[in-house]
Amino acid sequence: MKKQKNRVISAVLCLALSASVVMNVGATTIDEAQQKANELESQKQSTQAEQNALADQLNLIAEKMTQTQAALDEKKTEITQAENDLIAAKVDENDQYTSMKKRIKYMYESGDTQFLEILVEAKDMNDFLNTAEYVSQISAYDRDMLKQFQDTVAEVQAQEDSLKAEYEELSNLQDELTGQQAQVQTLLDNNNVKLADLESQIGANAQVLADLKAAAEAAARAQAEAQAAAEAAAAQAAAEAASSGGGSSYIPPSSSIVVSGNGQFTNPCPGASYISSEFGEYRSPSDPAHKGRDYAASTGTPTYSAADGTVLIAGYSSSAGNWVVIDHGNGLVTKYMHHSSICVSAGQSVSRGQQIGAVGSTGDSTGPHLHFQAESGGVAVDPRNFM
Repeated sequence: MKKQKNRVISAVLCLALSASVVMNVGATTIDEAQQKANELESQKQSTQAEQNALADQLNLIAEKMTQTQAALDEKKTEITQAENDLIAAKVDENDQYTSMKKRIKYMYESGDTQFLEILVEAKDMNDFLNTAEYVSQISAYDRDMLKQFQDTVAEVQAQEDSLKAEYEELSNLQDELTGQQAQVQTLLDNNNVKLADLESQIGANAQVLADLKAAAEAAARAQAEAQAAAEAAAAQAAAEAASSGGGSSYIPPSSSIVVSGNGQFTNPCPGASYISSEFGEYRSPSDPAHKGRDYAASTGTPTYSAADGTVLIAGYSSSAGNWVVIDHGNGLVTKYMHHSSICVSAGQSVSRGQQIGAVGSTGDSTGPHLHFQAESGGVAVDPRNFM
């Protein structure tokens, strides 16, 4: 019997140990997957921040390009106006020159041939005007007007050249901004690809993490079920061993404190199906009156101490089977018989509603039940008087 019990306990321990190892491995894998998820999320946030910075940079470049284009358009308008002004100034200059020639022709026709020679020999207007020997003979008005128009032409020409130079600078700036825009857009596109890749990795890792957690939960459930089955098998083996003449069977309690009712005693077996025999009942003419209450219940149903007290006996009896006797003081004692297993020991203090064993059919019993007996001063009394 002891060898069989030891084999069952060893099997339970091996099962718990192997399941623990599996769970530890699973936990490590889950931790690694979670760490990878954190790293990927950190990379995603960093890339997203870079993406936002690039987008801001691109917007700034676009804004500068818009401003530069506006300046180009404005400068182009100014250049067009300068060109028109230059044409008008040249027209005025040419008109004045034409008027001068008419007056010189008139002077020639009046008999002065020196002006004709000047006109023929002059290379251009400046050459004509610089011939100081003859300029004095030209009308002061014509000279002043012609000089004013020439100055206007030169000024407008300089203005046009300056505007064209500014336009060229702005055009170069616009080309540079266009290049920058292309570079930033390339970086932005690359970041989009990187973000998409990170999103894909995050999704794949999340699935791996979910699968690992599901597997760990399934392993934990399987471990719990296997351990429960092993404990049940151990309890059954202990019950069978006890019913076949073995000693008492001890197992740890499987239930917390359970209290019901308002009397001095709590129900010692609230999980019972029914009361199969009451106190004082005569079950046959040859049997004495029944000294307790029988709680019919399935094997393994928890039993509880009816009140606070000290365990006097926790062992095996050929008639009572695995039984527990508790002293509650003032001559009041309770007895709990026929357990499949017990979970207290002699000398232990117990509380009202504390589990002391599990229903069985050990000793002199015809079926699984708890025989609950109360004695006052060594005489059996009806337990219902205290419940």
